[in-house]
Amino acid sequence: MNQSVRLSLAEILLAQRLALVSLLVREYDEAIRFYVEKLGFELVEDRLLGGEKRWVRIAPPRGHGTQILLARAANANQSSRVGNQTVVRVFLFVETDDFDGDYDAMLGRGVEFTEPPRDEAYGRVAVFKDLYGNRIDLIQPA
Repeated sequence: MNQSVRLSLAEILLAQRLALVSLLVREYDEAIRFYVEKLGFELVEDRLLGGEKRWVRIAPPRGHGTQILLARAANANQSSRVGNQTVVRVFLFVETDDFDGDYDAMLGRGVEFTEPPRDEAYGRVAVFKDLYGNRIDLIQPA
């Protein structure tokens, strides 16, 4: 049976979205330096929450989507996951409209790419590592 779905204006305005992804880091400032200086991300917010805990949000340049919340590892278990939150799989996917420009800029700032750019059915992609070894895709969708 094929039923059409009708949404009220209130239901449309109450949409959900993925706002933040938490990234475990050793120290806030070293992570901020890497993501802002090497990747060109923007520091959106850096607020002290009490003690040594901070609320630190970063986002890709010109980005309008999900942001990253830098979360300082608070215990040995969390520390053991810094750089390996996804067990060596790609953790984040940074989409760009200017692959070559962003790739060249990141290379020029010393970002370590693990392989050269390649063309796939889904787009142009290259994998790089952050300062902890997390794997991240730079991708321009096809």
